[in-house]
Amino acid sequence: MSKAGIAKLLGVPVEIEYDESLGDSMTLVTLSSPTRGEESVLVSKYGVKKVDSKNYVTAPKERIVPKKNRIRGVFRFVSYSLSWILASCTLTFIALDVTGIVKARIVLTGSMVPTINPGDIAIDVKPSIDPPAIGKIVTYTGRRLDGTAVALFSHRIIGGDLEHGFIVKGDANPSPDTQKPVLSDITGVVAFKIPYIGKLLNTRDIILGLLGSFGIWLIRDAFREEE
Repeated sequence: MSKAGIAKLLGVPVEIEYDESLGDSMTLVTLSSPTRGEESVLVSKYGVKKVDSKNYVTAPKERIVPKKNRIRGVFRFVSYSLSWILASCTLTFIALDVTGIVKARIVLTGSMVPTINPGDIAIDVKPSIDPPAIGKIVTYTGRRLDGTAVALFSHRIIGGDLEHGFIVKGDANPSPDTQKPVLSDITGVVAFKIPYIGKLLNTRDIILGLLGSFGIWLIRDAFREEE
C-alpha cells in the first residue's frame, strides 16, 4: 500500500492510503469550506489529480458549501438592513398614528413656501406634547364664520396667545389669516417635513413602486436560490 498525498493539492493536512492491489479502483476525495467552496481530488494507481467532482458523482445538496461572494454578501446585508429599518419605522409610525401622538398630512398649497412646499408631508405631534408658541408652525382647523370646519391649514404663529387665540400666517402669504385659532382648533404642531414624497402618492407611482419592490424581491430570491 502507498500513501497518496492530497495535502498539497487541497491545502489541508489530509492523507489517504491507496492499495495498489486494487488495480483500477479510484477514490474521490471532496472537501467543502465556506471560504473555498468545494474542491476534489481523484486518487488512483496513476497518482493524485485535482478534478471537478461533478464529472464523477452528484454531491448531496446538504454537503455542498458554496464559496462566499463578497458582493452578494454586501447586497444581502444592505437589503436585509434596509428591510428591517423600513419595517421598524413603518410599524413605529403606525403605532404613533393610531394613538394620535403623530399625524402625517400632505401639503397641497404653497402658503408656507419655501419652508414647506406643495407635495411635502408635514409630520405633526400633539399640542400636549409640543405646546404651540410664537414661531412654531401649527396645523389648525380652518372654520367659516358660522363655525363650520373647512380644511386643515399649516401656518406659523406670529402672535397672540392661548387665551385670545393665535395670530397665524403662511410664510408666503402677504397677510395673516382671518381666523385666530384657539387651542381646541389646533390639531398638531409641525415637528418636521418629508420633502416631495406626497407628490409620489398617486396610482401610477404606487403601481411602479410595487413593481419595483417585486423586482427587488425577485433578485433577492435569485441570490437565495444560488446559495
